[in-house]
Amino acid sequence: MRSDGDSWDITTSVGSTALFVATARALEAQKADPLVVDPYAELFCRAVGGSWADVLDGRDPDHELKSEDFGQHFVNFQGCRTRYFDAYFERAAAAGVRQVVILAAGLDSRAYRLPWPEGTTIFELDQPQVLDFKRQVLAEHGAQPRAERREIAVDLRDDWSQALRDKGFDPERPSAWIAEGLLIYLPATAQEALFTGIDALAGPGSHAAIEEGAPLPRDEYEAKVAAERADPDAGQRPFFQLVYNEQCAPATEWFGRRGWTAVGTPLNDYLREVGRPVPGPDSEATPMFSRITLVSAAKS
Repeated sequence: MRSDGDSWDITTSVGSTALFVATARALEAQKADPLVVDPYAELFCRAVGGSWADVLDGRDPDHELKSEDFGQHFVNFQGCRTRYFDAYFERAAAAGVRQVVILAAGLDSRAYRLPWPEGTTIFELDQPQVLDFKRQVLAEHGAQPRAERREIAVDLRDDWSQALRDKGFDPERPSAWIAEGLLIYLPATAQEALFTGIDALAGPGSHAAIEEGAPLPRDEYEAKVAAERADPDAGQRPFFQLVYNEQCAPATEWFGRRGWTAVGTPLNDYLREVGRPVPGPDSEATPMFSRITLVSAAKS
């Protein structure tokens, strides 16, 4: 279970979820008709090796991500989610935004693969060991960011806003923010603080994009935690033990009350929009997918 002040590297706790997601993005890129191609996702998986590399080479057919039910839908989800947020950044850049803030940057490679306009600065915030791993892997492969990239090693439960300003972020200028795959790993109080920090630092003309998931009913969540603890295989790659299952408020409502124009798109609606199947009522993926909303907001 999570605790105040806990930390991780790329292979433990919350860090390992970034590898799981990167593996899904790499599998999406292997398709004949990928929604998005992230060439760096495979580099991260192979740098760690083991099952993370085996699944990409077809040597681990029993891996979760290769299952016909949950696996295929989760890979679709990552392709879909990545495409949604890539398009969001492209719109923000076209609107003249030149400051980008990636909260819980993990193995996000957008600084390296998106066509950023000249003068763009990208601030990446995450745990120090996670940022170290990403930097080392990309440097070993000679990858160069396509914008100025500034790392900020900080826990998002701490005073990250001051750390951001210390790295040269200018709250008087427009900015584009992203919280992708993050909120579920924060307690409601930290989510509230995160939203408050974004609102306080985002100047007029700023944008924000957020992935949020409505909590499970308490008894259902506790049952899943108990089942995960009792399953020795699940214990090697936990999920429900890592999330807080809390929500401070729906992002559209929170930002809307503070003068932002916020639009939420249910994940299943976006899957249909990009031509990917929605999990059926009996699918293992349905409880997750039905609770996820992708949010884009603009501040006038």
